[in-house]
Amino acid sequence: MEETKFGLSGYYKPTPKKWRKVGDVLLAGSVVISTQFPEDPKMILISSIAGVVGKFITNLFHKD
Repeated sequence: MEETKFGLSGYYKPTPKKWRKVGDVLLAGSVVISTQFPEDPKMILISSIAGVVGKFITNLFHKD
């Protein structure tokens, strides 16, 4: 089994399936949360930032 590594050097390398799924769930979850609170701009901003940051961070995982 290959070891999963984390770092900027792996940003353009293929992301393992497990971490792609985590990133997709974070992004989809943030969209769902922001649509459930359309009258609360703070909630929309927080969930949007969390989704984008979460998706970005998962791109840093890679297999060597």
